[in-house]
Amino acid sequence: MIERIVIENFKSLRSVDLTLGRVNLFIGTNASGKSNFLEALQVLEGIGNGFTIGEILNGKPRNATNEIWAGIRGGSKYACFSDPVGKDEIAIAAFGGLGESHPMKWEYRIMFSSNKEEIIDEIIHMKDGFDSSREYNYSRKNNIKIYEESSLPFLSSFNFRTHSAFRNPVSFEKTEWVELSGQLSKQGIPFIIPLIFLPKLFSNTQFINPKSEVLGSYSQSDSAQRIGNHGEHFAALIKTICQDERLKDTYLAWLRQLRPEKIDDVGALTGAIGEPIFMLRENGREFPAPVLSSGTLRFAALTAAFFQPDMPGIMMIEEIENGIHASRLQILLELLRSQAEATKTQIFATTHSPVILDWLQEEDYKTTFLCTRDESTGETKIRSLADVPKFMDVIKKTPASELFSEGWLEAAS
Repeated sequence: MIERIVIENFKSLRSVDLTLGRVNLFIGTNASGKSNFLEALQVLEGIGNGFTIGEILNGKPRNATNEIWAGIRGGSKYACFSDPVGKDEIAIAAFGGLGESHPMKWEYRIMFSSNKEEIIDEIIHMKDGFDSSREYNYSRKNNIKIYEESSLPFLSSFNFRTHSAFRNPVSFEKTEWVELSGQLSKQGIPFIIPLIFLPKLFSNTQFINPKSEVLGSYSQSDSAQRIGNHGEHFAALIKTICQDERLKDTYLAWLRQLRPEKIDDVGALTGAIGEPIFMLRENGREFPAPVLSSGTLRFAALTAAFFQPDMPGIMMIEEIENGIHASRLQILLELLRSQAEATKTQIFATTHSPVILDWLQEEDYKTTFLCTRDESTGETKIRSLADVPKFMDVIKKTPASELFSEGWLEAAS
């Protein structure tokens, strides 16, 4: 899990430093910078997938080894905060741990030029939680240097592409990785872990923004381990979930909290050539996806995303309230909390809804972030609700939804 993130000069995020939790909500008006933050996470995802800086920012077409990578809105031309000095250096740093059962902490930093589309500097630092005196570092400026305090002779420099992130070596073959890993194991040094773990953490990211026209259509495949960004493979995922009775029952229990009508069953109907389409059965009657409301489809898809056989490490959701009645937002928030903890998936979600703030618990204020934009500079400021001056006192008398709707939060921050 990413426990802290620092972003400098990326789009409107001139200087952001946030302590994160398992579920992180981002609130704010339109154009306040919420989506820019999610795109910073997508930069890390692109790094984890081994794309070059140019590919991360501008996109990469489908080929034999990867799916389409859409790139960042505006591409490299608009990736950097408008600096009067003319610098185009963007920096992102992420900090975290290997998990609850392992005390080792990691730190990853990257600085890159958006104009030249190349890496300026890149560092991985790990601190061994078992022995506070042992620290491991990996860094580069134009090349890679792997080193640690005992200066083991088999750790040396390797040339890397300046346009690619740490995962794509030019002169470091797979056999050498295996050999190096074995040598490190013999020495009892877990340094190789970050070079394997971090790309997997960053790349194992899922962005979800379901579209009703996609959710209401037939799936191309008969089964799926994950839902697509806009809801592709939705019916196929439902078929897969329904093959596990325990999983289906839990999923169905969440759906029943959404609909006022009694839901008898959930599943998939079959098209002319065997392709599946989502279906709800209510009072003995089957309702295929095209006749269901967009809100029902969206809630069903978001809920299904938390019961995927292949859960991501990081999940990003745009505007979680879209199409969902205000009275059901509490259910959605409970779903995010419970399933994020159960699956150990870290959630980043944006919302415009003031209503959802009234369902927050006090501990949620630390990881619910208010995004505001300075009209004169264009800079986005992000701070947790717990850090908004006097918020913790005012909330005792006035609902958070009112503070947000009436502009008190923006004025106070």
